[in-house]
Amino acid sequence: MAKRDKGGTLARRGFVQKAAGLGAAALGGLGTTAADAATTKRHWDLSADVVVIGSGAAGLPASISAAEQGAAVLVVEQNYDIGGHGIQSGGNIALGGGTSLQKKYGIEDSPDLMFNDLAAWHDYRFSDREILRAFCDESPATFEFLLAHGVKFPDASPIGSDGGPQNVRRAQVVIWNGGASTFAPNAGNGTSLMRPLEASARKLGVKILLQHSMTGLIREQQFTGKVLGITATHDGKTLNIQAKRGVVLSTGGHTSNVNFRRMFDPRLTEEYQVVGEPYSKQTADGEIAAMQVGASLWGAACQTVETQARSHIFEKPYCIGNQYGYPHGGGRREENLKDSPIKGLSHAIGLQVIDYQNLIQVNQVGRRFVNELATGFDWWNPCLEVNGGKGEGGGPIWAIFDADGAKREKWTCEPPYVDPNGWFFSANTLQELAGRIVSKYQKTPISGAVLEETVARYNSFVDAGKDADFGKTSPKYKIQTAPFYAAWSTPCIHDCLSGLRVNGKAQVIDLWGNVIPSLYCAGESAGGFNQHGLAKSLTFGRVAGREAAKTA
Repeated sequence: MAKRDKGGTLARRGFVQKAAGLGAAALGGLGTTAADAATTKRHWDLSADVVVIGSGAAGLPASISAAEQGAAVLVVEQNYDIGGHGIQSGGNIALGGGTSLQKKYGIEDSPDLMFNDLAAWHDYRFSDREILRAFCDESPATFEFLLAHGVKFPDASPIGSDGGPQNVRRAQVVIWNGGASTFAPNAGNGTSLMRPLEASARKLGVKILLQHSMTGLIREQQFTGKVLGITATHDGKTLNIQAKRGVVLSTGGHTSNVNFRRMFDPRLTEEYQVVGEPYSKQTADGEIAAMQVGASLWGAACQTVETQARSHIFEKPYCIGNQYGYPHGGGRREENLKDSPIKGLSHAIGLQVIDYQNLIQVNQVGRRFVNELATGFDWWNPCLEVNGGKGEGGGPIWAIFDADGAKREKWTCEPPYVDPNGWFFSANTLQELAGRIVSKYQKTPISGAVLEETVARYNSFVDAGKDADFGKTSPKYKIQTAPFYAAWSTPCIHDCLSGLRVNGKAQVIDLWGNVIPSLYCAGESAGGFNQHGLAKSLTFGRVAGREAAKTA
């Protein structure tokens, strides 16, 4: 694989040029007024035909697609390596409409059939029809695009979609078996998607600038004219980067920005951690920069509407006892994280729950509030709503279990499997355990008497064989054997289903319904398509890069 440019000396290839004194105004910093723009000299530190912001599941396809059109492409990546959330994903890619794999296994499909299915499905009915139509039309070609650029799928029939109508098998999964390493930060299947795309992009001459952060868009005037480029920072220095044909925003969405996400739902307060962190964050940089030059948001209801898709936004944690609720180290119980770059950041692998009969979940005041076996809306809605009368949001949720429960789950209740720095606690009594639960999100201490009362009541349900409070099916196990444990079990925020308004060509639309010339957006930063998963990012990344490269 090509040597990665860590953002030090920028190699000068044909398309990366220093340019100075290139004419009229630039919005070198966010919030520059139109009057300022009319009088400011423009200076470009770097220049390319197409500038792509982000190197995840939308950004890399965008860069490849633009390069295939003959454009010189520069990718600006905030992280130390490529991949974004995509490299950590499960690798489920719901592309259909008549792919070669569907045809091989006798699955009848077409863009028209796919559109009719998706438009009628109870969640996707909230989607912008132009965007949905473009997705279905572009879906088969996107699958072949992935094959052409080195992505290998198992020779097996497609399966049901990960969030979507199940009447036609349209999803296929890439597989990674190599374990966690610098190449595969959490051993996710997404490694087998993102690394081949990276290699293909570099082979096509795409320049990737790592550890460079976009700080704003440069437009001819604040709310009119073409987007000319971006401002970015690296090592404390500000760079003006020219995009001769277009800028593609593929910055990953807004879930990591508490202030921004609360615009969609004020209940999404700070205690809810974000899937995909700490390797990559979704900071709303792309959305904010575009809004500051007039872009509109789109499909805001998709982020809040209580449908099945919402269960992919706000979900039951895959793991307990660690901060981010996702399995680090590929979720393997004995995974060795010594070669993983996120070991020191994530602090713990987490404990994957096999059977929720082995624990109860309590809110921030120590009261049980939900059927622990529930999933989707039935589980996360009580989590958002219950707060014990203490402030906004649902507050921390703790999984309470005992030594017998840990033994049944085959858990090792010590680092690196759990994080004792605010995310996991143990004690020989419930009274003592309650006193040890200390977290910056735990606004008031849990009463030991309340926790004892909660556990005693649940144990009585085990004796009775019936959960009289929340309907948990045949409660099986008492919590009675020391030591006792409390593990962080608070919901995670996952996908973005709302973002910037785009059309079927991935062009960004402004507040007045007009295209912002030379500005494109794809992936989770784009709104209007209520889909969970990789397919929309890959498809519209490819579309955005192609269309940007066509710009005169």
